Amino acid sequence: MAKGFTFKQFHIDDFGCGMPVSTDGVLLGAWAALPLHGSILDIGTGSGLLALMAAQRTAHGQARITAIDIDPQAAQAADHNFARSPWAERLHCTAQDVTSWGVQQPAGSFAAIVCNPPYFNHGQQASCPSRATARHTDTLSHDRLLAAIRHLLDETGLASLILPDYEGRQLLHEAESHQLFCHRICEIRSTERKPISRLLIALSPVPPLSPPTIEHLSIHHQGEYSEAFCALTRDFYLKL
Repeated sequence: MAKGFTFKQFHIDDFGCGMPVSTDGVLLGAWAALPLHGSILDIGTGSGLLALMAAQRTAHGQARITAIDIDPQAAQAADHNFARSPWAERLHCTAQDVTSWGVQQPAGSFAAIVCNPPYFNHGQQASCPSRATARHTDTLSHDRLLAAIRHLLDETGLASLILPDYEGRQLLHEAESHQLFCHRICEIRSTERKPISRLLIALSPVPPLSPPTIEHLSIHHQGEYSEAFCALTRDFYLKL
């Protein structure tokens, strides 16, 4: 049975796909730098959350969004959610492996890329195959992901990702070998006193003129959502 999650301007049913709606995805979708025009790519779309958030954020500029997922069930869920959104004509989903699909596309095809990638490099995998695909790097290593981003991203574009702190710093270390450079980082904590749990990362083929901008965001403050979290996500969550 499909599980639903309703946002202010769209609704998502995940139909049991491996990447249901998560706080990570909402943070990334709200934080990523997106152009109002041109083409945006959502790698590993799952049920279509990031693509739909991108469509909402670019509604005045009519950017076109392509979503891709290796899991046919996820792509089917995304197609269903796209068709029932206000932006169906600007959203397209394809069920393919981004590494093989990407080399068939012209270099620099996308003005922006968003991705909530798999991040477990080792350890026991989830028993559900679609969940394992969404969470484990066996099907999409960070090296392959970075190579795909470098080929597909326009020279003036930004690729935005979210990863756990350790995996995110590993990816940053690998990125420069693919000629991708960090321009912006947001360090996410659940509360001010907790360690960093996630990194929001923005990469570009153009080296920055100065060190990357480092931002900080705590999700909770004194038992409530923090003002910064509410400000970032208010356009999406119903109760904010």
